[in-house]
Amino acid sequence: MSGAALGIEIVVVFFLALFLLHRYGDFRKQQRMVLFGTLLAWYLCFLIVFILPLDVSTTIYKQCRIDNEEHAVVPAVTSALLNQSASNSTVPPTKSVPKKVCYKPWSYIPDGIMPVFWRVVYWTSQCLTWLLLPFMQSYARSGGFSITGKIKTALIENAIYYGTYLLIFGSLLIYVAVHPQLHLSWYELQTIGITAANTWGLFLLVLLLGYGLVEIPRSVWNGSRHGHLLIKTYFKAAKLMSEKADAEENLEDIMEEVRKISEAIKYNHPLRKYIDTILRKCPTEYQEKMGRNMDDYEDFDDKQNTYPSEKSLVKLHKQVIYAVQRHNRTRVQWQILLEQAFHLEDVAKNETSSSRQFVHSFTLALPPSWFNRYIYTPSVEWYWECLLRQWFYRALAVVLTLFSVAVVWSECTFFSTQPVLSLFAVFIQLAERDYNYLYIEMACFITIFFLCTCVYSTVFRIRVFNYYYFASHHQTDAYSLQFSGMLFCRLTPPLCLNFLGLIHMDSTISHQQKEQTAYTSIMGSMQVLSFIANGFYIYYPMLIVILCIATYFSLGTRCLNLLGFQQFMGDNNMTSDLIDEGKELIRRERRKRQRVEDGENRRREWKERYGNTRDDYAARNRNAPSEMKETNYSDMVNANANRQAKYSRSSGCAERDQIELLQDAEPLDFNAETASDEMEIEMGRHGGGRYLSMSSSRSRIFDDV
Repeated sequence: MSGAALGIEIVVVFFLALFLLHRYGDFRKQQRMVLFGTLLAWYLCFLIVFILPLDVSTTIYKQCRIDNEEHAVVPAVTSALLNQSASNSTVPPTKSVPKKVCYKPWSYIPDGIMPVFWRVVYWTSQCLTWLLLPFMQSYARSGGFSITGKIKTALIENAIYYGTYLLIFGSLLIYVAVHPQLHLSWYELQTIGITAANTWGLFLLVLLLGYGLVEIPRSVWNGSRHGHLLIKTYFKAAKLMSEKADAEENLEDIMEEVRKISEAIKYNHPLRKYIDTILRKCPTEYQEKMGRNMDDYEDFDDKQNTYPSEKSLVKLHKQVIYAVQRHNRTRVQWQILLEQAFHLEDVAKNETSSSRQFVHSFTLALPPSWFNRYIYTPSVEWYWECLLRQWFYRALAVVLTLFSVAVVWSECTFFSTQPVLSLFAVFIQLAERDYNYLYIEMACFITIFFLCTCVYSTVFRIRVFNYYYFASHHQTDAYSLQFSGMLFCRLTPPLCLNFLGLIHMDSTISHQQKEQTAYTSIMGSMQVLSFIANGFYIYYPMLIVILCIATYFSLGTRCLNLLGFQQFMGDNNMTSDLIDEGKELIRRERRKRQRVEDGENRRREWKERYGNTRDDYAARNRNAPSEMKETNYSDMVNANANRQAKYSRSSGCAERDQIELLQDAEPLDFNAETASDEMEIEMGRHGGGRYLSMSSSRSRIFDDV
């Protein structure tokens, strides 16, 4: 089992990273290098989190063996001296002190494996975050039409980025070489570089962790309040609709520019291949419109027309990619938000239901699975959504709050070793006395997993306008995916060092002569920069208290509101206006979907009831012209009069509804846009002479003959 645990976790972490990347990225449309770089960055960071508890348990076992060796040497020397003196007297010889029993952990990793493993993982992640991912970001956002053009653009954009680091590093090397009192070896220079990277990561880590420690328990608690969730969904709907309209307008403007350039540059122009590349990135409906207006038989004339340059086409290509991706993202998010709003409204309606059966407003598009048919029945769904869910979320919020309080307390007291004030260090040391390795690994994993959840969830929630934006359902762009990979690689090493400090497994902070973990061995001794090891690493995490207080009182949200970025605030007039607007938008979408579903239900009902009548009716329509030639006009008038006298007005309406449904006609939506569109379609049909209406208002078509 020594290597099995390590192998199993390596495989499990890979599939976890692959699942998250599939949820946020798009395997079919995004570039393979972008997906591979992001997957590798996420995988390495998650691997550090999952493997570190195994390193802790292995280190505790090694410390036990070292203690036994020390206890075995000292009593042996003392016993020899006492026995020698006792041989000259009548005092009996003394016995040696018994050794402690050191139980090998079930997940023990042999010596020499973990240092090599951590060295490969750490330096690979650092190369990704500081070298490869910034270059791949510029490469993915480039609008170049060839690989060479994209690489050139990426190099130009990253010249300042790389040049700054080279300038700082070169200046430090020159300072060390010139200064007579500084004689740093390669190991010390490596330690200084690692310390600088971890210092930058710790600075950002405390900011993100302070937000997540408060926001995650609060969001879970608010998840138990159906009314709060519904109001917040209305607020999101109003904001998303304005963003969706802006994205559509931006796409229309860019597509108009593409259309003009496409019409100006003909088929035999040298730049036509670039236009074709841009057109392939446009939505299908716009490609069809532009294809109909093109005349490929007209040659271009350099003297009469002015054509864009290749540089302007590269810029246009970049704008098209961004506009299409933003339009698709807002459209998908709008559909998801509608489903959430409809579900929350259904929960509010079913809370007062006496039948205790959950009833949905709309039928599901897909047939119910076996889980919904046999386990998650309407009765079980009612109890979960209307009764148990809110209590479960409240209990979970209380547990997460206790974890957050423990983390804040430990961050402020982890440097105290006598007495031990860090709660996580107390738990680990209690388990270390009994060598309960399973408890040690589970406690370490839960603690570091909670810290990573607070930090990583904040990374997923950050939104810098539309420049960096994470969206689920495969709607995250390549730039945001790679930016998250860079942040993960920069945050994970200082996060792990901070965790080892919380449990007093880092001698740099605890100042104890204990066996070091393999992870801290690759970091080197932080005492090379004592002002950072004894100052910044100890006192800076205390600022997490101030950040938690600021997050609890929503100071950041209030500042964004003052700057004009509308955020959800319950005591704000602008928030109330957006809530009312979103409520009306959701109500309008519900009416629209209800009309569509009613029309589908009526057509389905009439097809089931009059399925055979439809075939007979189609056969009569095919024979109608020949019968009409043989029928006298006076007989037709008499028949119409008798038919009108025989049937009432209601029966005529029912007959028209029956004929309309049998013809698969869409129900008329009394809306200005849809009504005008349907009238144009009907006039187009009758003008072509293809369809013949059988309603009573058009049955006297030959009255003027």
